[in-house]
Amino acid sequence: MDPDGAGESQGFGLPRHARITSSDEIRALFRRGKRSKTRHLDAFVSASPVPFARLGVVVPKHKRRIVDRNLVKRRLREIGRAVLVPALRNRGLALDVMLRARPETYTASFAQLRDEVAALAEELCSRAR
Repeated sequence: MDPDGAGESQGFGLPRHARITSSDEIRALFRRGKRSKTRHLDAFVSASPVPFARLGVVVPKHKRRIVDRNLVKRRLREIGRAVLVPALRNRGLALDVMLRARPETYTASFAQLRDEVAALAEELCSRAR
């Protein structure tokens, strides 16, 4: 299995093996992960059971339309694929990261979310070394 998956420049989605989708894994990560908060997101981080970084995204409804929720999910997955996972991979960090949207996320721009996730990636990379 190739942990690098699809190249960033190819525009493909996050490789299946780099996703956290199982509800059991998600619950376990919420329990055991160290929580970091940003203005719009809660991030839960824990050592990965596999030798590469994985990403999960949780977007609660927060009394919003499904169209809005899907937009937030797509944004967070893309930011994770393009910013977070490559940063962790380049540093050789095998971490599971779960991004959970807070109600404020629905009003955030793509650039704001990207900047928050980039700052989180930098914090994780600097904390590990």
